[in-house]
Amino acid sequence: MDPNLFSTGFAHKLRSGLASIALVLVLIMAGQTPVQARTAQAAQAIDTAAVAVAQAEDPEARQALNGRVFDRVWREVRRSYYDPQLHGVDWNRAQETYRPLALAAGDDTELYRHINAMLALLEDGHARALSPITVRRQQAERSRRPVLGVSLVVLQEGIYRVETIREGSPAELAGVRAGWRLDLRNAGWGLDDELVEGHPLALDFLDEGDAVRTVTVIPRFMGPAPRFRADASRAGVLLLRVEAFEPGLGDWMGRQLASVDPDTIIVVDLRANPGGRLSEAGAVLSCFLPERMGWAARTSRSGRVTPMRIRPGCGPRRAPVSNRLAVLVDASSRSAAELTPAALQEAGRALVVGEKTPGSVLISLDTSLPGGGRLRLSRADLVTSGGVRLERRGVTPDRVATVKTEDRRSGQDPALEAAISALLPAASSPAPAR
Repeated sequence: MDPNLFSTGFAHKLRSGLASIALVLVLIMAGQTPVQARTAQAAQAIDTAAVAVAQAEDPEARQALNGRVFDRVWREVRRSYYDPQLHGVDWNRAQETYRPLALAAGDDTELYRHINAMLALLEDGHARALSPITVRRQQAERSRRPVLGVSLVVLQEGIYRVETIREGSPAELAGVRAGWRLDLRNAGWGLDDELVEGHPLALDFLDEGDAVRTVTVIPRFMGPAPRFRADASRAGVLLLRVEAFEPGLGDWMGRQLASVDPDTIIVVDLRANPGGRLSEAGAVLSCFLPERMGWAARTSRSGRVTPMRIRPGCGPRRAPVSNRLAVLVDASSRSAAELTPAALQEAGRALVVGEKTPGSVLISLDTSLPGGGRLRLSRADLVTSGGVRLERRGVTPDRVATVKTEDRRSGQDPALEAAISALLPAASSPAPAR
């Protein structure tokens, strides 16, 4: 998870599975000057506020928008969901239950809560409706913006565990510690609310002894942390940390591997990685598996099966590396971050180390919703080349290793150490790519 952001591994709370939600202020368009960006920022804030005021003053307009959003979601699921049977859910009955609640919603937060409650009936970790403010935050994820500087994982509704804290961030300066639990149940501020630079937030945390600690954190602007990081500080080991499967990952990994020594141990860290582009998963696999090798198959709503094969995508490399390889995963590794280790594990190409992954691997696409929201919906099923369906099953590591809060605080990483130790005996004679 990216500690640059105030983010959550958001489990919908209605089902298992994690997806990062980055809290940001506004979208700053690429190519704008600082003055233009601030002008666009102000205009967007005014426009958003005007819409909210108009809806608040005109209940009929609010209800009409609610109806359009709900009906678009309901129809899209019925028409496009990868399983035509909708996992046995009576979708007409779902409409009867949730549409009146959606129509009566007084704001977007309430509206999208009811819509997501309906989508939860599908028991699909990918199916989710994103509110307009969440969409704007995700769009602005890679811009400079006000942050608190912590990453969170949801424990229950309104309670989040602090996973990591960014160095030099407002949270670190305020004394927040990894492992504390953030309680937002009665905070008067939530994850859908904006962060404003210089405006202090009094947040309640529960420390290791369950004592309440009220900490004032003052958001400030910080640039985004890199999503891909290479660490060669340890002799004979190249650690490639991947926060998400974003555009450019395959090219970046290829550059890191362009001149790697064949005796170097490679560790790819996919822990707390929410996934991303399937094409980038294929690009990463091309760094370690031979071209044209089958690694998965996708099945559309119509039942058509499409094999997925390795294609060139590893930057300047034209052949996979033969180095010893380990992949680190945990309970927050999802989607492409599950498919990638599963393919390497099945091919006998990598040792998978860490925790069992959640099994959230359906192929999803987004659809725009009225008012600026977005529907994320599974459009195809996927199985590995060995015929294993990872959805709700996940990847079982070859070596189980858990990193505890005290490990993070002390800078220890038992999972990384376990991976390196497991590969060391054979490091002098690297395994060939298959």
